[in-house]
Amino acid sequence: MHTYNAFFILLYTSFFICSKNISSMFTLKDNCLSATFTFANFTQAFAFMTEVAFAAEAANHHPNWSNVYNTVKIDLTTHDADNTVTEKDYELAKKISEIAARY
Repeated sequence: MHTYNAFFILLYTSFFICSKNISSMFTLKDNCLSATFTFANFTQAFAFMTEVAFAAEAANHHPNWSNVYNTVKIDLTTHDADNTVTEKDYELAKKISEIAARY
């Protein structure tokens, strides 16, 4: 990728983070929106994942994620767009942040 293109991709994605008011729960790094959530116990983590699963299915956009006991790690990219961050990722990140705020 040319430096020129990389600069505009970074500028574009930074604009969307600001304009979409993405929660500080997610960070943009290496063309991926990432967040780690920690809950009181496994049950809460699993309940959170269940809610996110329904939201992801409704959006037809599914996260890469992992769960160990009370911790859930989520990475968002759009596979159909060569694993880049797209509007779909920002929308799902916003929804996930709203779900997490209830826990």
